[in-house]
Amino acid sequence: MNKGVYVALLSIGLAQGLKIPIHFIRKKEYRPELFFQTGGMPSSHSAGVASLTTFIALKRGLPTIDFALSLIYGLIVMYDAQGIRRQTGELTLKVNSMGELMEKIHKDETVEFKEEKPKKLKEMLGHQPAEVIGGALLGVVTGIIGHKLTKK
Repeated sequence: MNKGVYVALLSIGLAQGLKIPIHFIRKKEYRPELFFQTGGMPSSHSAGVASLTTFIALKRGLPTIDFALSLIYGLIVMYDAQGIRRQTGELTLKVNSMGELMEKIHKDETVEFKEEKPKKLKEMLGHQPAEVIGGALLGVVTGIIGHKLTKK
């Protein structure tokens, strides 16, 4: 594996790890399982692609095809993280609240029937724009530090 991959994976791990203390500061709730979940501050998607793009820019230079590919790929990933995935998360919130409403309606019903309780959908899929920016900034810093530490 090359050093750029290590830097990107480290950045993703840092972003996932930072979600726990950031959530604790905001909500006063300790949730270590956030390390393994999507969504939240900072975006690990953004951190990973930003650190790799920064590392490539510093290692190979801006006028290279490597940098161009990484930059375009990174922009698509960040756009998707706060666009389509965020919209999916918001739709999921609505579906889950409809499920809760249906449960309340069924409780008032006198007819008995057996129904399996549907599994609640995961609500935290995408990112707010600030979470994407936070991840990108973390990625740039990680990319710079990674480049400096791996220089010969």
